[in-house]
Parts: sequence; structure tokens; C-alpha cells
Amino acid sequence: MPQQLISKINGVDIVTVDRDGEIFVPIKPICEAIGIDAKAQRAKLQEDEFFASTGAIITSVAADEKEREMYCIRLRDVYGWLATINPGKVAPEAREAVTRYRRECYDVLYEHFTGSMRRTIETNNAEIELLQQINSAISDEKEAKGRRKKAEETLGKLRAERLNPQPCLF
Repeated sequence: MPQQLISKINGVDIVTVDRDGEIFVPIKPICEAIGIDAKAQRAKLQEDEFFASTGAIITSVAADEKEREMYCIRLRDVYGWLATINPGKVAPEAREAVTRYRRECYDVLYEHFTGSMRRTIETNNAEIELLQQINSAISDEKEAKGRRKKAEETLGKLRAERLNPQPCLF
């Protein structure tokens, strides 16, 4: 299985494994890098309905350069899994990074969901502004038509008087 180095965490190489076009990441090196028990994390992932359906045992080259079967999860799911890790259970030197990572994940989620709501509100406000402009233009058109009609009537009377040979006494 082709592997690719994607990161180095606390001196530990984090690699991906391609299996049938899907990219997976062994969890053990990540667990070792942040100082949590890989077996406990694997159990947690396998008990989780979502992660259990996406995890797989894949042969990968371990840190000792030997091929080993490793429990892996899809790369696309690693970020969500890392957000579930309790910073209080990681190695002290990784605690701040894990805490910061979780905060960033929650900020991204907040921005994603409230951002779409904010965009909807902004779009609605823009639409209201445009409708008000259209309404104002329609009102201006009605006033202009009224002024035009009055001017045309006055012009018609003026022409009628000019063309009427009858003298007007009053």
C-alpha cells in the first residue's frame, strides 16, 4: 500500500495509506505523538457508530520499518476524531496544542453554521433594499406619469385655444 508522510507531530511521522483510492491514517502514531493510549482510542472509535463504519485494519509500514496491520480511519475523519480527544488525557507537552485544536474546530463549526445564517440575513437585507428601490422607482414613475398627463392636458388646452378662432370674452 503506498504511503505518504503528511505531518510530523512531536517527532512522530504521520503517514497516510491509500486503500482502493481512499486515503486512511493509522491512529497509533497519532496517539503516540500526543501521549494517549492507542488501544483505548481504537476501542472508542469502534464503539462509535459513525467511526466504526469507516475504520479499517490496513497493512502499513510501522515506525520500526516493518509491515504491520494497523487500525486506520479515513483521512477525512481524522479531524473530527481529534476534536473528541480530551486534552486532560494527553501528554502534558501536547495538552495546549490539543486544546487549541479543539477550540479551532469549534470556531470553524460555529462559523460554518452561523456564517450561512449570516449570509442568508445579508442576502435577505440586500433583497429588501432592492425591493425598496424598485418600489421607489415605481412611485417616481407614477408621479412622472401624473405630471406628464397634466402637462399633456394643459398642452392640449393651449393648442385648442390657439386653433380655436372664437374670441374668448372671459
